[in-house]
Amino acid sequence: MIAPFCQPELEWDFRVPRVVSINTSGHKYGLVYPGLGWIIWRDKAALPESMIFHCSYLGGDMPTLALNFSRPGAQALLQYYQFLRLGREGYRQVQQGSLDVAQYLSSAIAEIGPFELVSKGDTIPVFAWKLKADHTDKWTLYDLSDRLRMKGWLVPAYPMADDLADLTLQRIVVRAGLSRDLADALLRDLESEVAFLDNLSAPMPSEGTGSHFHH
Repeated sequence: MIAPFCQPELEWDFRVPRVVSINTSGHKYGLVYPGLGWIIWRDKAALPESMIFHCSYLGGDMPTLALNFSRPGAQALLQYYQFLRLGREGYRQVQQGSLDVAQYLSSAIAEIGPFELVSKGDTIPVFAWKLKADHTDKWTLYDLSDRLRMKGWLVPAYPMADDLADLTLQRIVVRAGLSRDLADALLRDLESEVAFLDNLSAPMPSEGTGSHFHH
């Protein structure tokens, strides 16, 4: 939902021979609330038969790969309305605004002492950073995430896969509604919490820290 509007020259879709399906979540950048997702295949041959559910409906066979029977249609109607209301140029402006705020935020965070950017938010409005090596043994990105949460910001920290288990990243997803003013407010709180953590005389307690996601 970003490239078609903001990077029209980028070949990412079915023009690339190895792309056989494209999916997106309407609630991320389609400007629709959660519950809507889209997927299209290059052709029928690329769609695995095992994903198709055949049901007897109204006296005949009805092949489908969606959830069956009664489902609300509000999300699809809203997506249809947004496409009609905003059009291509409207979506381009909204998505470009998110890209601009993401790059503004990432550039400012890169200038805060402890952090090293992993991505810049210049292709999609999502970026991540890590703590610089040997910056501190008093706090982690989980501690910073908890401090920001106390001020109303949800800026999660994530552990990496097993072969990178010693690496933790913090990530921001910029969407419509995260304005430049809000970004400035976040930066002020981020800088103040980093200063608080850097001034600790002893390490933060480690019990219970780590990912807040549970299987």
